[in-house]
Amino acid sequence: MKQMTIIVPCYNEQAAIPLFYQRLKKILGNYVDEYAGHQWDLLFVDDGSTDDSLTQMERLQVSDPEHVHFLSFSRNFGKEAALYAGLENADAEYVGVMDVDLQDPPELLPQMITYLDSGDYDTVATKRDSRKGEPIVRSFFSKMFYKLINRISQTPIPEGARDYRLMNRKVVDAVLAMPEVNRFSKGIFNWVGFRTKVLTFDHQERVAGETHWSFKQLVSYSFEGIMDFSDKPLTIASVVGGASFVLSIFSLIFIVIRALVFGDPTAGWPSLVSIILMIGGIQLFCLGIAGKYIAKIYLEVKQRPVYITREQK
Repeated sequence: MKQMTIIVPCYNEQAAIPLFYQRLKKILGNYVDEYAGHQWDLLFVDDGSTDDSLTQMERLQVSDPEHVHFLSFSRNFGKEAALYAGLENADAEYVGVMDVDLQDPPELLPQMITYLDSGDYDTVATKRDSRKGEPIVRSFFSKMFYKLINRISQTPIPEGARDYRLMNRKVVDAVLAMPEVNRFSKGIFNWVGFRTKVLTFDHQERVAGETHWSFKQLVSYSFEGIMDFSDKPLTIASVVGGASFVLSIFSLIFIVIRALVFGDPTAGWPSLVSIILMIGGIQLFCLGIAGKYIAKIYLEVKQRPVYITREQK
């Protein structure tokens, strides 16, 4: 009989937590216990919520201590830290990751378990087949992100990929062997490899509440993913810097020839100032890219913990 733990990161999800538990209890209770013969539990990770999310977790843990466990952070460390904490604290043979808002359909779990039980796969991942119902602007930029990162990174990430997946112990241990502070789990899961089965599903609406990801946060998260799995931005900065240097040489030759042929008129200083500003802007742009990578190095070498636990049951 195998043990399965489902990790559920939560941040201000007091309304969704009991609904998530009821649905998972019904699905896993009917399938896992009765047919597959596995033991299962849920590990809620409270990412420093400011509402009653932790209270909901405590109530569920008291009412069902066999199937519900939780850990609570000392403050908000972000979803990536919550995922890592869950993986570190799950010692089961099968470990899954799901969002509490039920946008990851739990009805896929029996199928995912079957694939792992077959021994043909080490992990079962998921991706959305369509983004119907999602805001058009967010959907457009999401597609552009996946196109860009798959073009410049050696680690392919399928468009619409979700964190929702079920892994065996080998995959979990491989992910935990990467204790980096700057984490982009979608990339890490694909980087470690292993035999993977991908299941698709249509866009699901949240069961309760509203998303905590603003457009600005999603853009920032996208940049994190690009920089964590590609050094191409540094190459681009070098190319842009080299190109601007070559253009400046041609501009200098042009200015010298013009001065020899037509003299040295004072007219034209606006264009000269524009060129200086343009080159200066390119330099600052390139320095900004290099600075982002240096900042990541700075965060890693300090070796601060990915998260701090305040309470655990």
